[in-house]
Amino acid sequence: MFVDTEIGATIPRRQYTRYVEYLLVAVLVAVTVVLFFVMGFFSQASAETGETKPQHFAGYVHPNDMGTGALLFPSKEPGSFVEAPRLATDVQIDVNGPILRTRVTQRFQNPSKGWVEGTYVFPLPENSAVDTLKMQIGERFIEGEIKAREEARKVYEEAKAAGKKTALLEQQRPNIFTNQVANIGPGETIVVQIEYQSSVHQSGGAFSLRFPMVVAPRYNPDPIVETVDLDPKSGFAVSDPVPDRGKITAPVLDPAENAKVNPVTLTVNLNAGFPIGTVATPFHETDVQTVDDAARRITLKNGSVPADKDFELSWNAAAGKAPRAGLFRETADGKTYLLGFVTPPTIDATPEMHPKREVIFVIDNSGSMAGKSIEQARESLALAISKLRPEDRFNVIRFDDTMSVHFPSLVPAAPDKREDAIAFVRGLTADGGTEMLPALEAALRTQGSIEPGALRQVVFLTDGAIGNEAQLFAEISKNRGDARVFTVGIGSAPNTHFMTKAAELGRGTFTLIGSEDQVAARMGELFDKLENPAMTDIAVTFEGTNTQDITPNPMPDLYRGEPVVLTAQLDGASAAGKLQITGKTGGQSWHVEMDVAKASEGKGIAKLWARRKIDDLEANAYALNDAAVLDKQIETVALAHHLVSRVTSLVAVDVTPSRPAGQPVAGTEVPLNLPEGWDFEKVFGKKAPQALPEDQRKAALQQSEEQAIVVADRMAAAPTARAASLIAEAGNQVNLPQTATLADRYILIGLMLLAIAVMAASTFGLWRWQMRGLILEARSRVQ
Repeated sequence: MFVDTEIGATIPRRQYTRYVEYLLVAVLVAVTVVLFFVMGFFSQASAETGETKPQHFAGYVHPNDMGTGALLFPSKEPGSFVEAPRLATDVQIDVNGPILRTRVTQRFQNPSKGWVEGTYVFPLPENSAVDTLKMQIGERFIEGEIKAREEARKVYEEAKAAGKKTALLEQQRPNIFTNQVANIGPGETIVVQIEYQSSVHQSGGAFSLRFPMVVAPRYNPDPIVETVDLDPKSGFAVSDPVPDRGKITAPVLDPAENAKVNPVTLTVNLNAGFPIGTVATPFHETDVQTVDDAARRITLKNGSVPADKDFELSWNAAAGKAPRAGLFRETADGKTYLLGFVTPPTIDATPEMHPKREVIFVIDNSGSMAGKSIEQARESLALAISKLRPEDRFNVIRFDDTMSVHFPSLVPAAPDKREDAIAFVRGLTADGGTEMLPALEAALRTQGSIEPGALRQVVFLTDGAIGNEAQLFAEISKNRGDARVFTVGIGSAPNTHFMTKAAELGRGTFTLIGSEDQVAARMGELFDKLENPAMTDIAVTFEGTNTQDITPNPMPDLYRGEPVVLTAQLDGASAAGKLQITGKTGGQSWHVEMDVAKASEGKGIAKLWARRKIDDLEANAYALNDAAVLDKQIETVALAHHLVSRVTSLVAVDVTPSRPAGQPVAGTEVPLNLPEGWDFEKVFGKKAPQALPEDQRKAALQQSEEQAIVVADRMAAAPTARAASLIAEAGNQVNLPQTATLADRYILIGLMLLAIAVMAASTFGLWRWQMRGLILEARSRVQ
């Protein structure tokens, strides 16, 4: 018998033993139920994701879960987000005479606890010959291989599926590229290096280079649905002017709510090849170190800057030291490659050489031009109109997602007409979409025939923020007639590919205005070109026995201060002979010869020739009906010279898998800054106001220059269909498993703690009854 002193009861030994047995059974049942519940939970999550052995899934997060600044993308799970990869870029540009070699190092960091694939849309100069891709893993560098585009994509996807680290570099436009990096592990940083060859720009005795830092948001016209006659039934066909719209868009941060991201460091090693006079960087503060009289080292003053506007560097020769001609050569694969430039003599126009002009000004007043851009455009156009001579005729066309022609037809540039047009221009505001094609059609097709002896010039002022460049190039090629098309790029990140190619096809020239300080000087240079005769009928031939391929072909017209710049491929490693260049200006002939034997040694010229050869082939796309033949020609040149093009890509693959089997990989895009000076609401529309908890609002404002939080009140409620497409393109959203949420983890932890508590309580109760029994038994023996 046992006596419980706390309750004063006497318990028989058999009853006590049965009680202990019942208690042990209850403990076992409780533990078994909890274990089955946990196993069932994991089983359900595994069934939902298709995984049989879930381990460390990439996790959903919520704004108030974040302890530090982070950039979040919305997922398909309402209210849940995924951390975006972070990016830092280092740029080194080496200038040797007229040739540039640039190395771009991109560091992708995965701040999340899961495996990710990062996609980054970034710009490069439109004339860049991209030939190198390297991926660094630890101390190892993996060299990228050039392949046909579809083959490279297949290699990349197979490597990604196998868990191998892999990178893919694709060209979407000559100045827009995408870099995809797959299987970046939790907390890992992957380094990708890109290298390209390009050439120095020359105009009016000045030399310059431009490195673009951000892809401005592009306006993509909606697909056109038209009724077609499908035999034997009628039906609908969809013609998309921007079939790759998903490839050239990326999430864009609202600067009102997010700090700027994607820091860039930049160094230029300038070896001009002649004594340097002045060096200028109009858009960035820099430190300039003098190496010798012909060399400078330029670095950013503050170390790094956010990627939100283009970097421009210009330099002049010391007085009387500017070269007027140069010829460089390189031997590669049994062939001789030449790069030559020569500046024709300036011929001052006489009154007889000034033809009557018919100038059609086209100004972009769409939403992307809001802010500083529209101010620069208005000032530039008002200045251009004021410079017209009374004998000239002119008109003004403005466009956003609508279009209007100011005068019914071309009018004489009398003072009252000029004043009326300037008042119209100064009253323009920027808003709406960028439907550029109707305005271009109006300028080229609806302004009547050209008067005898007159010269028609179309001057286009825009930032070129469009995705349907091919439509506009085709329009210029087919309907330009005898007109000349001049483009004026406005803003901090203009679409230089469109501006340059449109001017080339239009036999005009491209002028860039990046700030209000440049309006007077740059427009003055443009007036000088508009008012003076161009050098036409330019031809380049090679006097020798070697087979030759000279680019560009045909040679463009030149305007005052512009040099003839050419590249050539000659058969044989020891080519000899002379390049002969001829042209006409104002009825006067001009001729120059350049001896190949006296050419200086250069490096990378073969790449430049191949890049320009591809440009020539692309230019023929508007006249060639067989797209397959064109693509094959481009592919042959690109593969032979290891270049990225529209039909070839670079892919790098690590041979060792790093992502464990069964671990999912989440695809996210690296967000971009809004270009400096742009108005976010004018581009994307006004967002619907939504209330956020105060703690989330404060967390969103505590951001660093390299990190930001994209909060739910903007990203979840896209203001327009276009804004929504930036974050909701098929394949761009992140669909992660249910078990990836932090809430699920907390539930599991709670269940395990509950099981431990039940077992602890049961064990303590059992121990307590045992101790009581032992004490009572000892007392009974003593008594």
